Amino acid sequence: MTRNRKRAFIENVRPLVDAGAYPLKREPGDSVKVIADIFRDGHQKVTAWVEYRPVDRKKWHKVPMTCTNPGMDLWETEFKVDQIGFYEYMIVAYCEEYGTWVFDTRKKVDANVDYSSDILEGMALAKNYRAWLNESDREYLKNMLQKAEKAGSDLQRWHILSHDRLVEMLAEHPDPASRVESETFKIRVDRKKARFASWYECFPRSCGFEPGKHGTFRDVIKRLPHIAEMGFDVLYFPPIHPVGFSKRKGPNNSLTCQPGDPGCPYSIGNHHGGHDAIEPALGTFEDFEALVEEAARYGIEIALDFAINCSPDHPYLKQHPEWFSRRPDGTIKFAENPPKKYEDIYPINFESHDYKEIWKEMRRIFLFWARKGVKIFRVDNPHTKPFAFWEWVIYEVQQKYPDVIFLSEAFTRPRVMKALAKLGFTQSYSYFTWRNEKAELTEYFSELTTPPESDYYRANLFANTPDIFPTFLHGGGQPAYKIRAVLATTLSSVYGIFQGFELCEGIPVPGKEEYLNSDKYEIRTRDWKAPGNIVDLITRLNQIRHEHPALQEYDNLQFYHSENDKILFYGKSLGDNHILVAVNLDPFIRHSSFVHVPLEKFGLTPEQGYQMHDLLTDRRYLWYGSKNYVELDPHSSPAHVFLLRK
Repeated sequence: MTRNRKRAFIENVRPLVDAGAYPLKREPGDSVKVIADIFRDGHQKVTAWVEYRPVDRKKWHKVPMTCTNPGMDLWETEFKVDQIGFYEYMIVAYCEEYGTWVFDTRKKVDANVDYSSDILEGMALAKNYRAWLNESDREYLKNMLQKAEKAGSDLQRWHILSHDRLVEMLAEHPDPASRVESETFKIRVDRKKARFASWYECFPRSCGFEPGKHGTFRDVIKRLPHIAEMGFDVLYFPPIHPVGFSKRKGPNNSLTCQPGDPGCPYSIGNHHGGHDAIEPALGTFEDFEALVEEAARYGIEIALDFAINCSPDHPYLKQHPEWFSRRPDGTIKFAENPPKKYEDIYPINFESHDYKEIWKEMRRIFLFWARKGVKIFRVDNPHTKPFAFWEWVIYEVQQKYPDVIFLSEAFTRPRVMKALAKLGFTQSYSYFTWRNEKAELTEYFSELTTPPESDYYRANLFANTPDIFPTFLHGGGQPAYKIRAVLATTLSSVYGIFQGFELCEGIPVPGKEEYLNSDKYEIRTRDWKAPGNIVDLITRLNQIRHEHPALQEYDNLQFYHSENDKILFYGKSLGDNHILVAVNLDPFIRHSSFVHVPLEKFGLTPEQGYQMHDLLTDRRYLWYGSKNYVELDPHSSPAHVFLLRK
């Protein structure tokens, strides 16, 4: 018969990712705002709460929901998540019988019509609550009912029965038989570095200081002060494992390899070992552990590439030959991305009959490096492996190491990139590399930083990668690098560059978005103080990011009107911290424009003056009204990063 008491309906819960199929993503200290449509049949009232807990805790916490729009039955509340890992929550709704009685009876009292029968109904209704109240509340209710019974008039009884404390107490303890629950939904809480970080990518072998000499982990340690001074807090390495010898590639992906050529690090494995070994030319495990420890002293975490690639010399070829696809002639298929061929790489076949053992081995590799202190992994080409595998292995790893961060390196179709983010990847690469014009930047980043995408997708904006030398940088010189640096550091709270970007270096392979003489195939030595570098700009941008909380949030990006299509105007706010950015998107020509500041957003009136402090140059401008003038020369100052001061 209790089913007849369940009269409430809970619908349209939000925000959710694919109707709750995947968890929302948040960081410790974040508020989770929950909205739902909650109602019941008839005219009686309902009450509702959100109940939530970390999944490893038994106790549920609850926060009351408020009906913010009674006509639309719209309810909402929010709660904070404060620990890394998974949370779960649900909405619960009850019939609020006593609150309904108070609401209806008050109308009669105010209209001065007979309500003696209603008083009796109220007392009888209140007595029902004794069945489920705790001892102290039950005692309080008993005392109030006794007072009502002894009262000399119905009006006195009404004042007792409608006392705020009594009404609130009974509202907090509705009839459990009327309880209705929504589904249970998940939240994945990642540490702050999932949302706010500055990545610097380098090949350790190209961190040496003598031309042609293979760099080592000890050389990287020598570079740490400079990387830290620039403001980077994640140092990411492409694969550091032994490089295969068979079919080793030469410079510029040549099939001809000369003695001494280091090969491509993505061709993993030789007689020294595979994915759980280190290329001997880089050093030992002791050297690597010393690097991890020294980097931590500078506030830098080491991130490793996880590439499921095997050279023809990888131990897996002998230990697990069944893990690889073979052609009809018996030869093993090498990797291809037509027209590109990677003869030095044999991909593992995840459709092997032994796929469960493959999954377990990949998990072992992740956990192996996590025990070595690596808690950030950039995963190479995850979209070419089964989604079910990633969902499983990410969950398995985070069960043991909840603070591990996974970056998805998937430059592929949008739905595939988003699916990887939904099923567990902490961060994702994006199309930022190919978004250069005002309209496309505005459209793309408005999509990424607003729900539903912002509830699960954190875009890590790499200005360049070892594989991608963006066309925008080919002929734009230093101004082009400055423009992309400003965009990357201010459009998203997490971004990265590949070594050499700060030197504005790069010669393209003719007709391609690829680097000539790429670090992927040879050892490079650089002059880190070479003329024409933009180290000072990158350092200042990273300082600004650390000093201003608005730039540490991901989903607070807003675009504002600029009258010139070559000037992008946007901002981020958090509390009283307001950052507004104007960028000239043309690396060749000076552009000017009127830009429009949304005064109401910042609590300003049209008559009120306000200061715009350019944090890049330390110049200050006094602006009035919404419409103001900017002029940006790409060769001297392609952007303003303003702090708005009232």
